[in-house]
Amino acid sequence: MNLKNLMVDTKAVWVDFPGLTGFTVEVANLSRKELTKIRKKCTTQKFDRKTRVAMDTLDEEKFVVEFAKATVKNGKGLTLEHLEPLILIHIGDKNPKEKLEYTVDNAEILVNSSSEFDQWLNEVVFDLDNFRTGRKDGADKKTGKVSGQSRLKDDEGSVS
Repeated sequence: MNLKNLMVDTKAVWVDFPGLTGFTVEVANLSRKELTKIRKKCTTQKFDRKTRVAMDTLDEEKFVVEFAKATVKNGKGLTLEHLEPLILIHIGDKNPKEKLEYTVDNAEILVNSSSEFDQWLNEVVFDLDNFRTGRKDGADKKTGKVSGQSRLKDDEGSVS
């Protein structure tokens, strides 16, 4: 048996966001290889005239956008009421129970604007227990409860 044949680059699972009942996010685990690709995509080299050395600089805004695209695959149950503890919003006369549709832009804004959501996402994405097949305990963890079925993606991006 070859380890290379067992490895999976991406696996996505639905995870309940703790403390916000009904808000569930489909998150994807990032392999070291995928995270390195994102970092390289967001890094530029600048020549430092004083030291005469090329310096790598990470574009943090671009990194957040790329990280959100790679890790947040879907979401459901996010209401205006749920947003209030996460980011500063003005809902005016809108119904607090109104649900926000999942969009890539909304995911990016949430990751970029909410330190609580960003911190939770980092905990979930890099905790391999959230992505293991057939977790026995099924216990609520501080990162949220894994719910529903997970999806495996092969190198071509097809779901199995």
